[in-house]
Amino acid sequence: MNPSTERMLTRIKSIYLFIKKKGSVSTKELVEEFGITERTVQRDLNVLEYNNLVVSTERGVWTTTKKKVKVS
Repeated sequence: MNPSTERMLTRIKSIYLFIKKKGSVSTKELVEEFGITERTVQRDLNVLEYNNLVVSTERGVWTTTKKKVKVS
């Protein structure tokens, strides 16, 4: 696998686990926690949302869905 793809997948997994642990987080919290741009956070959240793993309960606030996930 391409190193940049692997890095992206690792980051997305970390973001998902962070949201799951905190319950709900803002986009700004994710930017500060992971030290990445708001645009990068938004792209990663789009991937998670597309896969029905997170949902935005209000503008800029994210929480995980009830979908069962096996994290390896």
